[in-house]
Amino acid sequence: MIRIRPLIPLALATAASAAALSACSGGSPSAADTVADKPQPKASPGKRQAKPFRPDKVNKLTLAPGKDTTVGVAQPLSIVFDHPVKNKAAVERHLKVTTSNDTVGSWGWVQHYDGRDRVDWRPKEYWKSGTKVTLEAHLNRVDSGAEGGWFVRDYATSFVVGKSQRVDVDLDSKHLTLVRDGRTVRSVPMSAGTPGGEKASWGGTSVLMAKEGTINMRSETVGLGNAYDKMVDYSMRLTWSGMYAHAAPWNAAYFGTVNHSSGCIGMSDSDASWLYGEVQVGDPFEVTGSGSKGKPAAGNGYGEWNLSWADWQAKSALP
Repeated sequence: MIRIRPLIPLALATAASAAALSACSGGSPSAADTVADKPQPKASPGKRQAKPFRPDKVNKLTLAPGKDTTVGVAQPLSIVFDHPVKNKAAVERHLKVTTSNDTVGSWGWVQHYDGRDRVDWRPKEYWKSGTKVTLEAHLNRVDSGAEGGWFVRDYATSFVVGKSQRVDVDLDSKHLTLVRDGRTVRSVPMSAGTPGGEKASWGGTSVLMAKEGTINMRSETVGLGNAYDKMVDYSMRLTWSGMYAHAAPWNAAYFGTVNHSSGCIGMSDSDASWLYGEVQVGDPFEVTGSGSKGKPAAGNGYGEWNLSWADWQAKSALP
């Protein structure tokens, strides 16, 4: 990531002011690197020195995915701003996306999960495998508007799209299936969130944000009291609000038969280990079937795939 260091572990935008939660979890780290003005060159004798550009307030950003990463077909470009951006159109005009195959896409402004302004570039359809993508953000000396401050540097990142694959999660059959290049790789039994309340899983499309490994998941972080406090293996984050796919051996009696978790997609240790080794950050998890609690908002992870193309284009600040 630029400014920037990659989000966990590759490239996810982080929530700096509000810890990301887990429906079975305890949050995520944040990034807060600072950017200093470049030193001003000394004036040569007899020449007038340029006046340093030192605005009263500086705006900075976090950019994902990180430079030279490989991501899945649903990974958008995502920029989270430290301060409000009132001049959205002016900022958007200075963002240039180049792809190796002229992929059609659009910027869209959303509210990040922690409330900050965020702008994502989403292709009309999933990326094609092998696509090379470059972002140039020519923001040096661009005013982000009242309360936001000025940018004092340019930014850039580039990445390549890896394997064309997705994970289909069927809440009705209680199975998930890895599909690669249109063909089923493997299907495994699972148990998703308990229907009928806040413990239900999100439906629609969520994007794999990070492979976090073994993490501490605590029910109190998502308002479920002291129901559990567990170390959980093979944790794959899907939303900022806390939906994961992960190993859940304590729930083995329900795999393939009943959705009976606190919102996550749980499976056996062996199946979770296999899936963890196969998926890549940016892979879409498409959740279908009955009993979900709706679809995540665009800023809750990368929920923009739950919007129609027309609705996504309407979120651009440019005509």
